[in-house]
Amino acid sequence: MKSKVLTSLLLASALIGSVTTALAADCAKGPVTVGFLPKLDTDPYFQVAQTGAEEAAGEIGGKAIKQAPSQATAEAQIDFINNLVSQKVGVIAISANDANAVAPALRRAEKQGVKIVSYDSDVATNARALFLNQAAGDSLAEMMLESMGQLINYDGDFAILSSTPTATNQNAWIDFMKKKMAADKKYSKMKLVQVAYGQESEQVNQQQALGLAQAFPNLKGIIIPAGIGLPAAARAMDQAGLLGKIKLTGLAPATLIKKYIQDGSVQDIWWNVKDLGYLTYYAAQAVAQCKVTGKDGETFSAGRLGSYKVGTKGEVLLGPAKIVTPANIEEFKF
Repeated sequence: MKSKVLTSLLLASALIGSVTTALAADCAKGPVTVGFLPKLDTDPYFQVAQTGAEEAAGEIGGKAIKQAPSQATAEAQIDFINNLVSQKVGVIAISANDANAVAPALRRAEKQGVKIVSYDSDVATNARALFLNQAAGDSLAEMMLESMGQLINYDGDFAILSSTPTATNQNAWIDFMKKKMAADKKYSKMKLVQVAYGQESEQVNQQQALGLAQAFPNLKGIIIPAGIGLPAAARAMDQAGLLGKIKLTGLAPATLIKKYIQDGSVQDIWWNVKDLGYLTYYAAQAVAQCKVTGKDGETFSAGRLGSYKVGTKGEVLLGPAKIVTPANIEEFKF
């Protein structure tokens, strides 16, 4: 009997030892390759973010590669997730086109030893360790609504031109704006007439912006929370002679719409995009080496940006955004 007990204990000890060894093996001993998977390959936003990641890689080692689809769909991103796994990257950093649709593929990647973080647009929380967020989502939504209010004197019809119906971050911002308008008397005279979608395409955004102007003759403004959409819509509205009569605000590289910001027909909410890529790379390496797991209160160093703390549900905030106006446009180099 004693012999059987001793044998069982030895087997259990060996099993625990092998599990511990496997877990230790999952923790990289040094910098790894981080595969960045943005929503769309041609979006200049993600190209600039990548320069920040490459800067960070130059500082701490490892490698930052970027692969992305030519169409902003979850299905296309899933193929790239599988490709990055086959390339044996240490971490995948993804900006999701659809938070839930990509989650099963990410969980499969985790089972094959690849760590997962998200940036810009989150995935399901059980499919990643950290979410590197450019700014607090509610803060961005409130700033866009406030900017629209300033432009139309808090009175009149406006529309929202989002990217895709499944864009995680943009859907959350739209929900917040609706709730804020219902709860705050400041916005009681503003009416959201329609939410349209530009499908991460310059041409579609131009068509949709002009279509909104035609469909709603009393339209005073459009909120466009998409980096491709706002510059495209601004150009189309300008060429049609509608810009100024219809004011625009949203999220976009400030330099792409500088002249429209300067003439007062457009405002913008923005942050340092390069720093988002830089922060994501540092965070990804911390996750790869098991220095950070995603627990509330954990901290890690991010080079020139300083120390960062993990918040609830594994969220890490880059920092506050600003409303870009003629007074501060020169602060923004992208």
